[in-house]
Amino acid sequence: MTPDFWHKRWQNGQTGWHLLYPNPLLTRHWPALNIPDGSTVFVPLCGKSEDMIWLAEQGYRVLGNELCRQAVEAFFAEQGLTPEITSLDGGLTRWQAEPFTLIEGDFFKLSPELTHETSAVYDRAALVAFPPAMRPDYVRQLRRLAPAGSRYLLISLTGPVSPDDGPPFSVPEDEIRTHFSDLPHYERIDRVEATRKGMVWHETVWSGLF
Repeated sequence: MTPDFWHKRWQNGQTGWHLLYPNPLLTRHWPALNIPDGSTVFVPLCGKSEDMIWLAEQGYRVLGNELCRQAVEAFFAEQGLTPEITSLDGGLTRWQAEPFTLIEGDFFKLSPELTHETSAVYDRAALVAFPPAMRPDYVRQLRRLAPAGSRYLLISLTGPVSPDDGPPFSVPEDEIRTHFSDLPHYERIDRVEATRKGMVWHETVWSGLF
């Protein structure tokens, strides 16, 4: 999955993962995490997700990361916000208009210094965006960026497709357990049916503690 792949998807409007409303599994399960008001929530590979708007409406500051500038620009324009734009090391760019901070650039170039205020991580479209060979690198980087003690809410997908059919990719539940079973807390808290590409998939929701 090269950067060009994602840039072309945004340029061509091939963003079927983008929902026009907050994810119902987020709104159903987030309150149980008991994250204090005013905390920072890190959203990797955030696109222009409506989930970020919902999190802000609940009283949180949102720190997103997105590779494609088109998505970042669209997010702030659609919210009627004029962000302050700052160049960072590693070819990254920070776009900031409270309560939102979006870091444009390669997820793998983020440093813990950029995410040290994180109290919770919300992943609905990041893990499933990576093919099997890249997922271990994503998980290692995520665990590097998430401060100890931060909470984790993951929404993943499993479906009757080949491992390389995506994105979104089907992520086996056993693989998720392998990646995160050594955390202080990690469990599957929900599993619902969803139709993707004319087939029945399952969305699984996981709660964890880094």
